[in-house]
Amino acid sequence: MNLIDRVKNILITPKTEWDVIESETTNPQTLLMGYVLPLAVMATAGTFLQGLLFPGLSSFTFYIATAVVVFLTQAISFYISTYIVDALATSFGSEKDINKSAQLVAYSGTPSYIAGLLSFIPVIGSLLSVAAWVYGIYLMYLGIGPLKKSPEDKKIVYMIVSYLIIIVVYFILAAVLGLVFFASFGLSGMKGMAL
Repeated sequence: MNLIDRVKNILITPKTEWDVIESETTNPQTLLMGYVLPLAVMATAGTFLQGLLFPGLSSFTFYIATAVVVFLTQAISFYISTYIVDALATSFGSEKDINKSAQLVAYSGTPSYIAGLLSFIPVIGSLLSVAAWVYGIYLMYLGIGPLKKSPEDKKIVYMIVSYLIIIVVYFILAAVLGLVFFASFGLSGMKGMAL
């Protein structure tokens, strides 16, 4: 399935799309290269658009540094989150399968990638980001059963723990990478950085 169809289907008809995804075989590397990175580039474009459309808010160097941090954070957090979700599986009576964990993490993150592209829109961009995180939680809830074979009584707790860890991993990575890249770009702080 091509990227555009997968994005459209996971956002519009997620229940049936998770069943399609469950029947597919893939691995974390393939998902990273074919799904996560293209969408991460698209999400990062929102940061560049903000710099081009609203140049007075911060320097363009700030937007470049922010875009690099956002892109790297999305790529690295995909891998770390995949391995954490997989490691937690047996604690919640679910199947340990790194490939299915990668699918769950990659596809449930789809709304955040789309919201990243639209993040340049004042106020609405921030609201869309929050809505994307919420919809991502719902997508993970729908996908955790078919992909990880989670029992109904443990599905919600597994999803909540997994999603909280994904959020924590994302923000820790963003903070660490932000410090490194902002220093290397000669910027003094991360004030106003929209991730």
